[in-house]
Amino acid sequence: MSKPLEGIKIIDFTHVQAGPACTQLLAWFGADVIKVERPGAGDVTRSQLRHVKDADALYFTMLNSNKRSLTLDTKTAQGKEVLTKLIKESDVMVENFGPGALDRMGFTWEHIQSLNPGMILASVKGFSEGHAYEDLKVYENVAQCAGGAASTTGFWDGPPTVSAAALGDSNTGMHLAIGILTALHQKTKTGKGQKVAVSMQDSVLNLCRVKLRDQQRLDALGYLEEYPQYPHGEFSDVVPRGGNAGGGGQPGWVLKCKGWETDPNAYIYFTIQGHAWAPICKALGKPEWIDDPAYNTAEARQDKIFDIFAFIESWLADKTKFEAIDILRKFDIPCAPVLSMKEIANDPSLRKSGTVVEVDHPKLGKYLTVGSPIKFSDVEVEITASPLLGQHTNEVLADLGYSQEEIAAMHDAKAV
Repeated sequence: MSKPLEGIKIIDFTHVQAGPACTQLLAWFGADVIKVERPGAGDVTRSQLRHVKDADALYFTMLNSNKRSLTLDTKTAQGKEVLTKLIKESDVMVENFGPGALDRMGFTWEHIQSLNPGMILASVKGFSEGHAYEDLKVYENVAQCAGGAASTTGFWDGPPTVSAAALGDSNTGMHLAIGILTALHQKTKTGKGQKVAVSMQDSVLNLCRVKLRDQQRLDALGYLEEYPQYPHGEFSDVVPRGGNAGGGGQPGWVLKCKGWETDPNAYIYFTIQGHAWAPICKALGKPEWIDDPAYNTAEARQDKIFDIFAFIESWLADKTKFEAIDILRKFDIPCAPVLSMKEIANDPSLRKSGTVVEVDHPKLGKYLTVGSPIKFSDVEVEITASPLLGQHTNEVLADLGYSQEEIAAMHDAKAV
């Protein structure tokens, strides 16, 4: 079966996480992604946090599956010639260089367009073009802070907190993939390429829209009724940190289960939604709360919400998180166990769905990685091992029409 993006050739000039996450997604769906790397070195993540000597680190393998690796020194005349040929034959170039790097390489947007008018040049940036911080170097946690996530994460009596989720990196890569696919679709109508850019700050903010919503409500009202601080706490003029409260206006909290004293993840997340109040009361053995005016509306419950959570914790005291979920889900109550990475790695449901996959690597051996989070009815997404450094150099050069003698000469000249 042909894959949806089969026939699309992508020059992957990205490194670390945001760009590689984008191009890996496109490779999963059938695009021919050629990862261009420095000879002898490659993507810096090949060696970062390595746990097997002389093997690529998991940081690299989990972001670069299904790609081909081409080593290329674009500072050499031969390297520039190879890149020129690649541009002429490709559909997309993805880069996350610093500002002006491609220009200094001799490949300005105007030159790229002259070589291939249909080329889509997709870029990961820290901040949008023209932003006051445009020249600031940005990493994951920098983006989380600049995008508003950190100021609204954590507890109100503590400092801003970053998330373990890659809101700045992989999230930006997902946004860029959407931009690339959109540009490719438009190209089928116009025949023209274009530039596509996604900034890490913008991508984080896009996931924090409910907090931007809350800022406007706070400006208008002076308080936020669904936050734990209401009605007893005081609000300043900025959206506060809300602990484990739900962001959509439904009170929720992380609650202790049996074994929490020794297991740091023996918790569930429990949400009290209005329509679920009667089932919640039945599940907890408190049917008298269903029609009690002190409890039967969200407004009535708000000033005693932590008393309610404390009661639920007492109900959970003799139940493991999995036992609790098995009971609560029968009542259609929104809840979930707090799963550790070890539990996720060994979850048979995630293995069966392809969300977590085991891959064979020639040097690393078997390793776990994430599979496609997007499921299709007519597309089977196969995850293959990430390439060794330069593994496909000769193959890509041959595809471009170079003879074996010319390829050997480029190796001798250290252009590849």
